[in-house]
Amino acid sequence: MTGLGVVAPGAIGTENFWSLLAEGRTATRRITFFDPAPFRSQVAAEIDFDPAEMGFSPREIRRMDRFAQLCVVAAREAVADSGADFANADPYRVAVVIGSAVGATMSLDSEYRIVSDSGRSWLVDHDYGSPRLYEQLVPSSMAAEVAWLVDAQGPVTVVSTGCTSGIDAVAYGAEIIRDGRADLVIAGASDAPISPITLACFDAIKATTPRNDTPAEASRPFDNTRNGFVLGEGAAVLVLESVAHARRRDATIHGEIAGFASAANAYHMTGLRKDGYEMAHAITTALAEARVSPASVDYVNAHGSGTKQNDRHETAAFKKSLGSAAYNVPVSSIKSMIGHSLGAIGSLEIVASILAMKHNVVPPTANLQHPDPECDLDYVPRTAREHRTDVVLTVGSGFGGFQSAMVLTSGRHDER
Repeated sequence: MTGLGVVAPGAIGTENFWSLLAEGRTATRRITFFDPAPFRSQVAAEIDFDPAEMGFSPREIRRMDRFAQLCVVAAREAVADSGADFANADPYRVAVVIGSAVGATMSLDSEYRIVSDSGRSWLVDHDYGSPRLYEQLVPSSMAAEVAWLVDAQGPVTVVSTGCTSGIDAVAYGAEIIRDGRADLVIAGASDAPISPITLACFDAIKATTPRNDTPAEASRPFDNTRNGFVLGEGAAVLVLESVAHARRRDATIHGEIAGFASAANAYHMTGLRKDGYEMAHAITTALAEARVSPASVDYVNAHGSGTKQNDRHETAAFKKSLGSAAYNVPVSSIKSMIGHSLGAIGSLEIVASILAMKHNVVPPTANLQHPDPECDLDYVPRTAREHRTDVVLTVGSGFGGFQSAMVLTSGRHDER
């Protein structure tokens, strides 16, 4: 991984993102994009993002949904950070893999209101729709925007596996490198789901928190008072290449993807088994691929959504896969600070893990005041911790039973 780019709640740019995490600041607030009063959950982690200030033309702003705009800005930073000469690279050896759970939700929501006259017309009038409505329907439009950014003409792919999309997209990008199909891969994820339809969907299953009176403290992973996750938005993009390719051009290597695995529970669309078996299986397989023992893991970047069942399921999975080492390794959830941006969060957590290795600091689980007795691991409450970090396990869990685990290394772990 040679390039990093981030657009996150409370932080545009990788340096600002790390400052927010290291300081334990929360970026959750009452929703401002529309009046959330009719909804059960009225809080979210929004990004203060002006596309015009980010250099988008009026035509681009009209063409691109917010999720694509966030992704392109993150990709610009990642490309610049990598120092790679994309202009002179073989375009057929440059690939793009972007993940998203819900695509252009904001545009589709607003356009439906227009063509249906705010829902009053059962037969909608397509003449009132945006001429770009089809591009907003298909998530592949975002991958195309990123490909145009660097003239990538190799494999261009969208990964959509719900809340594991971000980690799965980066893993697939790494596979493209390993298979020899590209020299450079731009991989990551983006979602901008803060819209009425999304709030209604999660309200229906009571997955999001109704703690509307204290938005900054609403996301409480592993806390005994937690009652649902806080919706977020964001994008994170990485530039991937082989170690040999990076060394040939004397690039800075931020970290390496040592192992990855995914599993599904084939059990329930939103439910999880209490024993955490499926996530434990993904973790064990990823560690085996990386040839890393449980005792060698320095930090676990948890999914930590803040729902009752997820946090307990995840705790059980760590114990099952890491054994006694689970009690000695620091674990934390950055969703406590930036909310849950659905498909984007996995890529944001990968970048957070890389930065934790760079700075030898474990970001905290903000708002963890009253630990759940069933979540009895070291969840680094409220304050970041200095801790040598050369091997990170980052995991993702999504509706539909998707479970993913990735092992990241700094390159220094072999020296220990």
